Parts: sequence; structure tokens; C-alpha cells
Amino acid sequence: MEKYIEKELIPYPESLILKELGFSISCYERYHNGELEVDYGNWNGHSIEHIVSAPLYQQAFRWFREKYNLFGCIDLQVCTPTHWFIRIDNMIENDYVYHSEDENLRYKTHEEAQLECLRKLIEIVKEK
Repeated sequence: MEKYIEKELIPYPESLILKELGFSISCYERYHNGELEVDYGNWNGHSIEHIVSAPLYQQAFRWFREKYNLFGCIDLQVCTPTHWFIRIDNMIENDYVYHSEDENLRYKTHEEAQLECLRKLIEIVKEK
């Protein structure tokens, strides 16, 4: 059974990519050889290969805002059927960089949209 906190944490594959991009913020959880565990110290996982910080989504989204001026937004579209979409704005240029509805992409759950927003932020940063 999945612990509740696991739903709030970035999955391992994306956490590993964040580490490669330079994410080094202290987190309460970490992945050790891909398995989630509590981080009892003030350790970040950025200096040892088999340990990776497991950030909360809000930590990762804040990091993208502060480091890259990219704001990821998940919005609910109440229509028939109800769905979620994502938008990523460049805070400096005051314009959107990506909108999932431009590609006719809609998500059934907030969690699905949140993960896809994170993946798109990663993709945008990697292209820079």
C-alpha cells in the first residue's frame, strides 16, 4: 500500500533528472538505490551517486521559479468532461512558454497534470 507522503514526492526517475540539473535543496525523504527512505539528517543526496533527494512537488516547482524563472501552473477546466491542463510561463518575459491545450493535451487528474507539468519543465530546461 502506498504511503500518503509518496503521492506528494517527485518520482525517482524525475528526481534523478533534477539532481543532474543541479537540484540540491534539503529534503525529508530520499531515494537510496531507487528505494524511498526517510532522510534523518540535513543531507541532500547530490554528492553520492546511489542516493537522490526526493523533493516535494512544491519544492521542485519553487526551484524552477527561482532558478529558471519558469512558473508551472495546473488549471482545472470545468466542462464536459472536466479535465486538467498545464501552462508554463516565463516570469521575466511575462508570456507563456507552453500550454497543453495548444497540443490538445488534457489530463484526467490533478496528479497526472502535476507530473506532466514537471516533466515539461525539465524538458524546457534541458533544451536551454
